Parts: sequence; structure tokens; C-alpha cells
Amino acid sequence: MQIAVTFRHMEVSEALRAYVEEKISRVKKYIEEPIDAQAVLSVEKKIRHCAEVTLVAKGITIKGSDETNDMYAAIDGMVDKIERQLKRYKEKIKRHKPVSERVRQVEKTVFAADSIDEGSPEPVVIRSQSFSVKPLSVEEAVMQMDLLNKTFLVFSDASTNEISVVYRRKDGNYGLIVPETK
Repeated sequence: MQIAVTFRHMEVSEALRAYVEEKISRVKKYIEEPIDAQAVLSVEKKIRHCAEVTLVAKGITIKGSDETNDMYAAIDGMVDKIERQLKRYKEKIKRHKPVSERVRQVEKTVFAADSIDEGSPEPVVIRSQSFSVKPLSVEEAVMQMDLLNKTFLVFSDASTNEISVVYRRKDGNYGLIVPETK
């Protein structure tokens, strides 16, 4: 776990740095993947103590902050908010189970680009891989795509049992490609 602590408008304190690192390391029990944490501690108008943190882990970004008149209380409040968000996220993942166990087999094949460009009758296969696709709802597919940190995900739609594609657009939104039925 990588934790970076930044101090703004206040003296650098090793005791506060150690306290923040100890408190933020508690969230490891919710996410097993490597976690990057950026904590910012600041004092505004000499009485308002602010603690903010941004966690990036397993394809998700979670932000939390708290303001009080005591820095240690602000850190505790900020960590409590982050823990609540992570608990909610973990429960959401547990609740999203496939509707049934209908599994489809899909084959992924990678061709050599120059064999296709030259117009040869048989394209050269570099790699071929077969994998199973479980039925998911669109929301589950988006969540899986985020968790896997992918730009697109091919999945079997649980409601129609058709192969669909969900992808991340350049503007940050999501797109869905559904096959046309005739």
C-alpha cells in the first residue's frame, strides 16, 4: 500500500503522518489489490482542520474528507467515511450474482496484421483462446469492467441471452453494443 501525506498551511508532523498511515492501512481488509492513497491535511483560518484522502485501487477511486477543529478527529472521520464507502461497494459486488449458470463458450483469435493487409487468402493466426462467458446484467458488466480496469467487456446479457459489448467512451461515459434481432 502506497500512502502519500501532504501538509498544507501547517507544520510537517511525523506523528500525524504515522497516524494517517496507520488509519488508512485499515482499509486493506476491504480490497486485496495494491492501493494508492493520497492524503492531504490542511488548516484553514487557524481553526478549521481538514483531512482529505483519495484511494485508487482495483479500478475504483474513492474520495473522503472531514473537517473539525481537531486534526486527529478529522482523520478519524475521514477514514470512517472511506470504510463505509468500501463496505457498501463490497456488499454491492456480493449482491451481483449471475441470474443463472448458463455459460457460453467464446473463442478469441488474434491475427497478424500484415497477413490481412497483404490480402493473403489465409490470415496468420498468432494466438487463439477459448473462455466461458457467464450471463450478466448491463450494470454488472459495467462494474466488472471497472473492477478489471478494462476499456471494454464482452458479456452475455442475462435478460436476452445475447452476446453484448459494454465499453468506456472517451468522455468517461459508457456505451453498449447490442446485436440487432431480425
